[in-house]
Amino acid sequence: MHAVFKRVFSPLGGITLGLAGTLIFSHGSGSPAFAAGLASAAAGASTPFVTVEAESGTLGGGARVRDIVPGGPVPTSATLETEASGYGLVELKSTGDSVTITNNTGKQSSSLVLRASIPDAPNGGGLSASLDLYVNGQMRGPISLSSAQAWNYQNSTTTPDDPHGGGRAIEFYNDFPLFPLPGGPIPAGSTVTLRKDSANTAAVYDIDSVDLEDVAPALTQPAGSLNVVDFGADPTFTRDSTGAIQNTVDAARAEAKTVWIPAGKFMMNSLASGDLNITGVDVQGAGMWYTTLYRKVPLPTPAIFSSQTLLGSGSTLSDVQIDGNARWRGTGGGASSGVQTMGTGWHVNRIWTRHTDANWLSGSNGVVENSRSSDSYADGFNINNSNAPNPDKLGLNITVRNNFVRGAGDDGFATASDAGATGTNGQVDGSKILNNTAVAIVWANGIRIAGGRNIQVMNNLVNSVSSNKAIEIGVFGSTGRPLESATVSGNVTIGGGGWNGSQPGGVRIFSPDKNSMFPNATTNVTMTNNVLRGSLTAGLVIDPTNVNATLNGNTIDGPAKEGVLINAGVNGSGIFSGNIVQNLRSGQTAFSNGSPSTFALSGTNNSWQDGGTSSVRTGQITGYGGKCIDDAGANTADGTAIQLYDCNGSAAQKWTVESDGSLRVLGKCMDVNGQGTSNGSMIQLWSCTGGANQRWQATASGTLVNPVSGRCLDATGPSSANGTRLQIWDCTDGANQHWALPKS
Repeated sequence: MHAVFKRVFSPLGGITLGLAGTLIFSHGSGSPAFAAGLASAAAGASTPFVTVEAESGTLGGGARVRDIVPGGPVPTSATLETEASGYGLVELKSTGDSVTITNNTGKQSSSLVLRASIPDAPNGGGLSASLDLYVNGQMRGPISLSSAQAWNYQNSTTTPDDPHGGGRAIEFYNDFPLFPLPGGPIPAGSTVTLRKDSANTAAVYDIDSVDLEDVAPALTQPAGSLNVVDFGADPTFTRDSTGAIQNTVDAARAEAKTVWIPAGKFMMNSLASGDLNITGVDVQGAGMWYTTLYRKVPLPTPAIFSSQTLLGSGSTLSDVQIDGNARWRGTGGGASSGVQTMGTGWHVNRIWTRHTDANWLSGSNGVVENSRSSDSYADGFNINNSNAPNPDKLGLNITVRNNFVRGAGDDGFATASDAGATGTNGQVDGSKILNNTAVAIVWANGIRIAGGRNIQVMNNLVNSVSSNKAIEIGVFGSTGRPLESATVSGNVTIGGGGWNGSQPGGVRIFSPDKNSMFPNATTNVTMTNNVLRGSLTAGLVIDPTNVNATLNGNTIDGPAKEGVLINAGVNGSGIFSGNIVQNLRSGQTAFSNGSPSTFALSGTNNSWQDGGTSSVRTGQITGYGGKCIDDAGANTADGTAIQLYDCNGSAAQKWTVESDGSLRVLGKCMDVNGQGTSNGSMIQLWSCTGGANQRWQATASGTLVNPVSGRCLDATGPSSANGTRLQIWDCTDGANQHWALPKS
């Protein structure tokens, strides 16, 4: 269901439409280019849908784009703009206002997910209203919208649903899925228009984005499985099915069989029957668009309440959607965990949780993949070791990969190691957060690393965090265990460092403070080949006390404030090599060390250092066998081969190292052919576009890394013969990947 497709990035800063299945963020001329630029083609989840930003569409009537201006004042509270993906939205306020996008996915779309906001009711509780949908100008019918599960009020003295309780408004948007579509699928190339007509009664419609997906056919019942309908479960959403599904699971466990939940909407009241426990059983639905487990619980819910799905050792849950009528997190709000795991060897695959608390992932050797979380009231997916010692909740070797989170009410993805109140809970070890996408995170961070050992956070995409950081690297509260070791590599962040003034920085590395159970512990992290773009504050912040950080080959692009900021009072060390800070705002500095006597710095070839890649230098680039990088035949045509050749001082060998990391000769740039990311992608001469496939990061060892792929410039073969073509290849630190840049 989740095929891998390539993302295509515009050299002008907007992520443009690629192959069907790509997650795409597009911005029109009226919107900032936050969602774009130096992004890794390997970063983020491969999804079966395409996301198109509303602000990239064509406006009609009096519709207008609202967005955050790059480098402008940071908002001091949550707004519709801060919570929008790409920090931009289209406002439809008057009859006739519209926005039109095009289905450029290359195939039909049989579903549509509209992410939008309408106002709350004056006294809370939400409103309902419709918005009209047109395809190629023909009315397809209204889309039903509601604000009942949006508009929470943080720190309200009454309930989070009360606008008069003194809280601050937050969580403005919801996803509204539509499948099947009225009138049939949307053909490839068709226009899709959302218009406020006279029957659409909300005072304003704020349109964030549209997902287009051609939904795969429903799955069929596996042979030998037990069907929950045969045990009394009701797919028509008429009576509660919790007990019937649990009875099916219990029977399957006893008979060593699997469980089948067919297409339908199954009511899960849960208050009488408790959690659904599938320990030791494989449970499969017909697909996340077909099988829905809907928690319809009384509101407000009792103080002690749970309706989560529990997975223990040997469990598998796949191909279902879990939704509910929850309104907020905490007492009375109805939001229970999506799934909660424990034990060993469990597996979650292709599920979609909506309007739940977090998906809490503990135990050992478990995997969550190819899944979605939207509009949660807490984290999307949280790897943890629970709050107290428990042999079934150790938090060891848990992998979260290729998942998509949007609109999470807390961290998008997190791994948290908590010592517990007694300090006896063990260390989380081996967490892997790989190739995931976090978009429009409402509160907290896109990705949070809170303590642990052997943590890997790699090739993720974080776009448009509203309040805190795109990535936070450190500890969890006063009982959080130290971060002994973490690798953060190949990630792309866009924005971050939002309205929560106590949480500066697009990315932050920090250590325990004086109130911690481990006040003298040091945070240890290695960051390589990440792209941090468009932070609303500083690009990277390090504080407050004890940090050892190794940063190699990272790019910080266009932060609103400093590129790298080390605050006062930090002890430890920083080994920084081959990092680039570029496109700074007027008056801002690339690198600022507020702890020069206590934070020891080393490393070379950073853009802020003399002799680093920020200096514009011209001369020969020498490499394997003492040969020079040469423009074959001094040809300036796009597509000309770049090769090794005897050094001769010709114009074809006089390369300029530009401040943006590009390498230029004869007015053209060294370019990865076709924006390729795989081993063997050839190097050519091409017109300079400013694209990431034309930028190179010099490392301390002498390699040149392309940020699109994280691969190194390589002499094919390896060979030093005249005419040897250059390519990109996995970085091996071999002699055929070492290059000497011009000195002046």
